Amino acid sequence: MFSVLFVFPVLANDDESRLEAYNKLRKVIGTIEKYYVDELTLNEIVDKAINGLMSNLDAHSAYLNEDKYDDLKIQTDGEFGGIGITISLKDGGITIVAPIEGTPGDKVGLKSGDIILKINDESTLNMDIDDAVSKMRGKPRTKVKLTIVRKNEPKPLVFDIVRDNIQVESVYARTIEDTNYAYVRVTSFDKKVSQRVEEELKKFKKLDGIILDLRNNPGGLLNQAVELSDLFIKDGVIVSQKGRIKDENIVYKATKRTPYANTPLVVLTNNGSASASEIVAGAIQDNKRGIIVGESTFGKGSVQVILPTEKKEALRLTIARYYLPSGRTIQAVGVTPDIKVEPGVVPHSDNLFSIKEADLQKHLEGELEKVENTKAKNKKDDKSKNTITQKQVLQDIQLKSAIDALKIFSVI
Repeated sequence: MFSVLFVFPVLANDDESRLEAYNKLRKVIGTIEKYYVDELTLNEIVDKAINGLMSNLDAHSAYLNEDKYDDLKIQTDGEFGGIGITISLKDGGITIVAPIEGTPGDKVGLKSGDIILKINDESTLNMDIDDAVSKMRGKPRTKVKLTIVRKNEPKPLVFDIVRDNIQVESVYARTIEDTNYAYVRVTSFDKKVSQRVEEELKKFKKLDGIILDLRNNPGGLLNQAVELSDLFIKDGVIVSQKGRIKDENIVYKATKRTPYANTPLVVLTNNGSASASEIVAGAIQDNKRGIIVGESTFGKGSVQVILPTEKKEALRLTIARYYLPSGRTIQAVGVTPDIKVEPGVVPHSDNLFSIKEADLQKHLEGELEKVENTKAKNKKDDKSKNTITQKQVLQDIQLKSAIDALKIFSVI
């Protein structure tokens, strides 16, 4: 007598769960293909399924079909017509991260935090970011209309904007009148930002302090954020990124090639400072290298890569998050300034009572006019486009606060 042993393949729990999940998806697709009111091809249904999946992961992941993939290449490699704003999906609405300085969006008065309600006459509700970008982009000298919801405004605002070629001066520097302070403005992080900042700073014969203005800077290349930070931070971690895959866990450290390690430094930020800007501000703050003045930053602390899936299609996928030297995350939190200052002009009183010699004594008006004209001419000759005047400083209370902070450095 003998017995026969029958062996049946047994699926592991994980494999069984995966098989059930795939079967569920297959059944749903089949049901839609058979019963949906409008006839759809299988490829159309699959594309919609992928779009829905990606949009539900996070605000920055997306499926790039052939048209969107081409748009991305144009944006990265070529010149295009647009209005010059960076957008993100925030709290369910398409939100302006920052208008880029000098572009049509900046000139008409768009602001960080504005929510785009309509593009032309089309609602942005349930519109993904790539579609919104595509609708706002177009040939130079053509028009696009944006309907905006802005905090503290009683009703939506409408902006008619003429598109233009977007060419941005990413770095420029100015001297601040009556000081040896350098004002350095970085509008975006392109591939030569750190080099350009260093070139500009080398032009200053005497440098008692630096104001690094990152307001309304939507970010850009990670390596440029690291290299710019490295100009000021001599030792320690600048930023790290962590993901599920070990190869994506990277720590970026200062290299000790730091020409401005001891120069007093103040960084200006606002709600439009995002991504790479937040890395620089956070690194300087955590390493106690300088003071952050202004408003809390946007809060975009995730890393995206483009992963081609087909020859003409790709995924933009979030693969990691940024972490500042202290270990805190930027994502949805941002960087809180050391000195919080709302934007606006420097307040002054129109009711100050003072008595000058001119009020007490009669002057020879003709002679006084000659003196004043000479002073004005000399003053005008001394000024150039490379100088921020005291009058301009008084129009920007955040900048004024940054200058005051640098003065405290010199006292300490």
